[in-house]
Amino acid sequence: MNDDLDALKTETDAALAAAADMRAWDAVRIAVLGRNGSLTAMLRDLGKVPPEQKKERGIALNQLKEALTGAIEARRVTLEDAALDARLMTERIDPTLPPRPRDTGLVHPIARTMEEIAAIFGAMGCTVVDGPDVESDWFNFSALNIPAHHPARADHDTFYLPPSRGGSTPAVLRTHTSPGQIRTMLSQEPPIRVIVTGRTYRADHDATHSPMFHQCEGLVIDRGMTLGHLKGVLIDFLRTFFAISDLPVRFRASYFPFTEPSMEVDIGWNRRTGELGRGGDWLEILGSGMVHPRVLANCGIDPREWQGFAWGLGVERITMLKHGMADLRPFYESDVRWLRHYGFNPLAPTMLHEGV
Repeated sequence: MNDDLDALKTETDAALAAAADMRAWDAVRIAVLGRNGSLTAMLRDLGKVPPEQKKERGIALNQLKEALTGAIEARRVTLEDAALDARLMTERIDPTLPPRPRDTGLVHPIARTMEEIAAIFGAMGCTVVDGPDVESDWFNFSALNIPAHHPARADHDTFYLPPSRGGSTPAVLRTHTSPGQIRTMLSQEPPIRVIVTGRTYRADHDATHSPMFHQCEGLVIDRGMTLGHLKGVLIDFLRTFFAISDLPVRFRASYFPFTEPSMEVDIGWNRRTGELGRGGDWLEILGSGMVHPRVLANCGIDPREWQGFAWGLGVERITMLKHGMADLRPFYESDVRWLRHYGFNPLAPTMLHEGV
């Protein structure tokens, strides 16, 4: 009754022994255990066996399936070990050979953009400052005219650290680089011309947002500062950064707790093609405004004598716009292939400030 099972076992063992590579092994596996395989067909036909023979036939089929599955798996391990041994033999390292030349590393697009920003604003007289990633509530919110009850905090949903022993207010991973402006105003006498760059953190994650991202903010404090100075600085920056001398720039009234008046800044683009400077559409690019007198007073600067303006932008956002990147997430995936495509030659200097 089980002669066909013995024949299948013998035939399969022979086919496995003759399989010299993984392709041949896979063909044997499919022929036996696949949807239309020999053993699968026998199991499917078990219902046609007379009732008095079904139990014996079922036991024999299960035993055969277990034996064939074990034999097929054992042959796979043997073939993989043989392939690995052959590969190791061909990839042996000859220590007497001279070293291979190494590829030159590339600069990450975020680092390159920050270099370009520093070069442009550096030509305008700004210095670069930074601050800690972990800030107190006062530096991150209160000093910027965002008290605890202010609804603007909802837009900064972020990461808080457990309060220190004896402390009542937890520290926070900074939600913007604005605390660097506060620290600068507390440590320097006006006039002040700085940009603040670094990492910031908010609870947000999708194709265009990340829980960790980079910002650049600028601060200018001097006597007689007006919106005209702010507009001239930002127009020059945007046209230089995007290398479009006639880039349309639009300023819209907005609201930020730390500036008054406040303005959103838009640039011209084509919504259909994504081309910057063309098409008649507008794309929001950054926020700006005159520093709120209360913020100046919080830092010990007399707002009746000194005025200032500030702006802030997302480094990843302008990088994506400039280089035509559609997704933010590869910025942080450490994919060398992506970096080879979008990276920059570290020996090529940033010369954008010559166009200012």
